[in-house]
Amino acid sequence: MSGMATTVRSGVSLLVAGAFLAGCSNAGPVQPGWTAQPGPSGAAGSSASAPASDASSTAASDGAAPASASSGAPQAVGTASAWKTFSDAGRTVSFDLPEDWVAQSVTPEEGTLPGALKIEVKKPDGTFMAALRTGLPPSSAECPEASRRAYTVVSSVPVEVSATGGEGTIPPRAVFRVIQGYKYFGSYGLTNVAGGTDGQACELRNILRGPAGKGDYSFGDVVSVKAFAPDEKVAPAKAFDTLDQAARYANEGTEFANVQRMLMSLKIKN
Repeated sequence: MSGMATTVRSGVSLLVAGAFLAGCSNAGPVQPGWTAQPGPSGAAGSSASAPASDASSTAASDGAAPASASSGAPQAVGTASAWKTFSDAGRTVSFDLPEDWVAQSVTPEEGTLPGALKIEVKKPDGTFMAALRTGLPPSSAECPEASRRAYTVVSSVPVEVSATGGEGTIPPRAVFRVIQGYKYFGSYGLTNVAGGTDGQACELRNILRGPAGKGDYSFGDVVSVKAFAPDEKVAPAKAFDTLDQAARYANEGTEFANVQRMLMSLKIKN
């Protein structure tokens, strides 16, 4: 393992230790969590699925990073009280989103397959939150050793969504992961593609493998996140100075809780 990976793992160990103390003294970040969709009454219930904290479990469940920024039982974070469901005109995809958020179909990027969709989700003030893309051409898995960077899984929750398996895939997950560059660059989305080996990757892809001839799907803030150069645009991916900041984004406030619930509600009709 490189010196970089050792540094990240040390930082993760400190973060996990701080998170454990948080459960005893309210100091430090709380654990990532997800609040389940409220029932017909509109009262939000709570459901917590903790990301794996040991190397083998994490590697098998969320993109093959052998270290996680969280452990133990997560604490539920409340989501918006009112939700609605969006479906495309052909009713091939649907998902839930907060009632005051806006979902709009836009023109897909060049290179997508015939019949591809792109649906952008924004807050009422126009802040971009995520995009659902279909008909994406297969992405390359090549990753030269010199381009690899250490990455960490901050949050990972199983999700029931249609995806094609095969070599290099995992059971579908809703994930929030960061990759280390001059900062920690974070991204959330759905994936069934392994992140990398030995906690290293060139990019982290928010991709669900689609059936033959239909292309892949992506539902997240970006299709993939990498360690950006200082002169590159980062948004809509996130940038953090520390792993602790990344964990706090996933743990505190409602933005990530709302996004995670929206991602996990995706339904695809093949």
